[in-house]
Amino acid sequence: MEPRLHWEEHPGNGPPMLFVHGFLSSRAQWRENLEPLGAVCRPVVVELWGHGRSPAGGSPHDYSAAGYLEQLEAVRERLAVERWHLCGQSLGASLTLRYSLRFPERVLCQVFTNSNSAFATAGIIEERRRLAAAAIEDIEARGLAAVEDLPVHPRRARRLPPDLYRELVADALRIEPRAIADSYRHLNVDVSVREAARTISVPTMMVCGSYEKRFAPHRDYAAANVPGLRVVDLPAGHAVNAERHEEFNEVVAAFLRTGAGGGDDA
Repeated sequence: MEPRLHWEEHPGNGPPMLFVHGFLSSRAQWRENLEPLGAVCRPVVVELWGHGRSPAGGSPHDYSAAGYLEQLEAVRERLAVERWHLCGQSLGASLTLRYSLRFPERVLCQVFTNSNSAFATAGIIEERRRLAAAAIEDIEARGLAAVEDLPVHPRRARRLPPDLYRELVADALRIEPRAIADSYRHLNVDVSVREAARTISVPTMMVCGSYEKRFAPHRDYAAANVPGLRVVDLPAGHAVNAERHEEFNEVVAAFLRTGAGGGDDA
């Protein structure tokens, strides 16, 4: 199967590393990370359905976690590698963590950042369903204007480098509103891997933006329950990889050098 999500391979040394951004973001999320991390991997960037340069999905299955894993597997097969690294941000981390649970034999190591969706409790999921219903109704009535009013729209970011901020906001104009509504329907509300994360079996590191208080309980849960998890806390908010990109790049590069193993997949 050929992947239908937009994806790009960037120059680098070593095995590929898949980067998956979060809700309402784009490939620009990784602007400050790709060249520095190219010293230790070959960055591969994917954009979610209806985000950036990816089309809207064609069916409910496309938007499901299972549908996304099929697309990510198609990218890996297109690269013709047996194993790769993973890096997920926010909603994207829900998908990369799930991939590592489904295909541990194909993962060298993985990194993830603050992801409230990945560690949502049953109570949070129920509240998300209520909020999603209202968001879907608004998006179907007002289109992109409703998307721009969502609390997580990149135009509300305050700590990003200026060039990255402008690129994210420009990419947000490409968003397909119906893809956002369908993501709410079939993915966002219940993509938690909270319980399953106890069985993660690949080397894993969480780089946490400690300013995001909402994520703090999830950070502590992951630290206590993900086997062998390495935790790095940085003074940043939700987009830690961009807000503190120099430190992020340094700790990720060190982790890939020491925690990954299997450099034979280059």
